[in-house]
Amino acid sequence: MTLARSVPPQQGAVAGCSTGAMRIVVAPDKFKGTATARQLTDALGSALRAAGHEVVAIPLADGGEGFLDVFGGPNRTTVVDGHLGDEVEAAWRLDRGTAVIEMARASGLTLVGGAEMNDPIAASTYGLGELISVAVESGARRVLVGVGGSATTDGGLGALRAVHPPQRLRGVEIVVACDVRTRFVDAAAIFAPQKGATRAQVELLRRRLERLAQVFMSETGIDVLELEGGGAAGGLAGGLATIGARLVSGFELVAEEIGLDQLIEGADLVITGEGFLDEESFDGKVVGGVAALAAELGVPCLALVGEVVDPLPELPGGLRVISLSDRFGTERAMADPCACASELVLDALE
Repeated sequence: MTLARSVPPQQGAVAGCSTGAMRIVVAPDKFKGTATARQLTDALGSALRAAGHEVVAIPLADGGEGFLDVFGGPNRTTVVDGHLGDEVEAAWRLDRGTAVIEMARASGLTLVGGAEMNDPIAASTYGLGELISVAVESGARRVLVGVGGSATTDGGLGALRAVHPPQRLRGVEIVVACDVRTRFVDAAAIFAPQKGATRAQVELLRRRLERLAQVFMSETGIDVLELEGGGAAGGLAGGLATIGARLVSGFELVAEEIGLDQLIEGADLVITGEGFLDEESFDGKVVGGVAALAAELGVPCLALVGEVVDPLPELPGGLRVISLSDRFGTERAMADPCACASELVLDALE
């Protein structure tokens, strides 16, 4: 399939779609650093409704930032230790015995101002553990933890200290929504540089994770080295697995929880999107997951993305990709992605 990076208005409607009023499912991920999934969903939904279409709008996430918004947003806040020890007012959700926690709200890289302001060696997941403890004390019997966007590479040690003793979690189901498949020790080399670690610090963190894996094996009998996704959030996922947490694909968890297949079935079009489209977008991420589900259900899919990063794998059938940067230029696309995306989608449907 040929990749369509931009669509001039005169080229007509998305293939397979009616030019009349349609039922459209709007389900994007965030455009990281420029627009949240909720902002994009609201903007696209408003533009499409104004054009006369029926819209089902739901922001999506794969376990990273925006995970909380998928489930309706926060309805509680708790002051916890941030990843560098400062107090943070972290939002979370509790509804009918299920708690939803987004680790980036307690231990996220954006909280400290990015990699240049982070201390990758000292950064701790203690605050995330505090949120889990508070959720359980508040009556949660099921805790969903989205682990993307972290500033940490502590193997979850801080979180485990905060929930100690683990017996207090007996009878509580903890589900970790992983946005990557990275193994436990590999988290240091792959993600620590993005969190401000120098080459020497990466090596220190790698050795620390190796030693921690040995301790986990000795104390719990669980080999975190073999867990797919155990390296998510700098090893937090693996650490939580040692106290009984179940590691799952973040996108698959979200899709199942909200009944995404039922929302898409029978629609005329699905619109998804993310900031950068590359090979990883089709490996457990939102765009790839939505496109695959739409293809399975025979529904055309349009992906609005900030930028396309070559090379891409073969795209799922029925998927068309449009790049905001190619159409409007990088500066405008980053400054106002919601307006650019709204304009593009209306053009594509003409």
